[in-house]
Amino acid sequence: MNFNAIINLGIVGAGLLFGALLRAKVKLLQRFLIPSAIIGGFFLLIFYNFVAPRIGLEAAFLGDLVYHLLNISFIAMALRNPSDDNPKDGSGRRSFIQNVIAIFGQYGLQCFFGLLATLLMIVTFVPDLFPAIGLSLPLGFELGPGQAYSISLPWENMGFEGATSVGLAMAAAGFITGSIGGVILINLGVKNGWIPREEAEKLKERKLFTGFLERGKTREGSRLTSEGESIDTLSYHVALIMVSYLVSWAMLAVIEKLLGLLGPMGAEISSTLWGVNFIFSMFAAALVRMVIRKAKIDYTIDNGTLNRINGLSVDLTVAACLGAISLTALAAYYIPVLILIVVGILITCFVLPWYSSRIYSDHQFYRMLVLFGTATGTLPTGLSLLRVVDPDFTTPAARDYAYASGMVFVFVFPLILFVNLPAYSYAQNNPALFYTMLGITLLYTVIFIVAYKIAAGKKAFRKIGQFWYKED
Repeated sequence: MNFNAIINLGIVGAGLLFGALLRAKVKLLQRFLIPSAIIGGFFLLIFYNFVAPRIGLEAAFLGDLVYHLLNISFIAMALRNPSDDNPKDGSGRRSFIQNVIAIFGQYGLQCFFGLLATLLMIVTFVPDLFPAIGLSLPLGFELGPGQAYSISLPWENMGFEGATSVGLAMAAAGFITGSIGGVILINLGVKNGWIPREEAEKLKERKLFTGFLERGKTREGSRLTSEGESIDTLSYHVALIMVSYLVSWAMLAVIEKLLGLLGPMGAEISSTLWGVNFIFSMFAAALVRMVIRKAKIDYTIDNGTLNRINGLSVDLTVAACLGAISLTALAAYYIPVLILIVVGILITCFVLPWYSSRIYSDHQFYRMLVLFGTATGTLPTGLSLLRVVDPDFTTPAARDYAYASGMVFVFVFPLILFVNLPAYSYAQNNPALFYTMLGITLLYTVIFIVAYKIAAGKKAFRKIGQFWYKED
């Protein structure tokens, strides 16, 4: 009997519990809103690097866990019943376009400046640096740990030893940047009047967050849509996710067989597609949801239950991604990684708030917090920051971001398709492929600047030296 998976899941669970209990007791962790998953993840990082090898445990399972949880998370989001989320009042086309441009900008800026920093390091003091390392910045910050692992995994076969550890380390740095940087931004918002005065006063009166609700207080998170004597509601939703994942696997398996007819080139393409399995997972979930809608049983889907499953996936992913980092592999790249982290901090902590205050026409600070949290971590990070200043989500910031992010994904899909060009430039000794990707990301950055100027209008570069723009 093999208990490897159960043992490792138990250890990850212990890490999550340790993080939750430590946050509940330590005021500093509460003040900086450090998620329990990150606290527990650092416990796992120490355990799997220094203790696990001595007792015969390996962190390889965690990498696989991160990969599959990412796909499950996307399926849970894609299965959601859109009829439950439709806004009743509407935020207007303007806020939608502003959100699309603001999100799009982070993809372009992080990709371009990550690759540009890599180029500068290669021509100065690290000539043998793997050129794709620059893309670990957007993979870790903008996309998150699951994508950072799955997309960088094929790079290890192309000569980038420790690629997944670099990607996961970048994701961890993004989460920390989002947590600490977000709290600093909130404090600045309260101090400088970027938040409406009445909301700032309420915020000052609130207690520090322990991570647990007070005794006797509960919140509704899901509802029952089935009779337990037939099938439990949670079982029903988990089954939908499992079937969707099976469909996703079948789609990729067929595509892999067809691409195999092209020889080595087809094998490389299929390897890339397996790395972006989350895209196919979303398509598969959309197909399953379409079948359910045609059968007129879409009312049985509960968005709250799917949110809980998504939350479970995100918490496990964050904790496991830190535990999967190999400090030995990371040691060889610590200088480039630190430089890329600094680049990421400059883009997200300074550039992002600067243009957010100018491009949005309403709820600027609230919208910026969601954008900032997601550009450094994942959507739950952005929602956690927003909840600090808007605990009941009375503003449309979260809802509008969710709608816009779907459109942005269509625009950035070419970036994901070409993500392996820098890696191929190393494997095939063809620098032109790296410069092609650099040019593509430069084009994205230019498009963002032009779109930003149009959307922000006269405010675009007004008071250019002012960190946060306020109307006089």
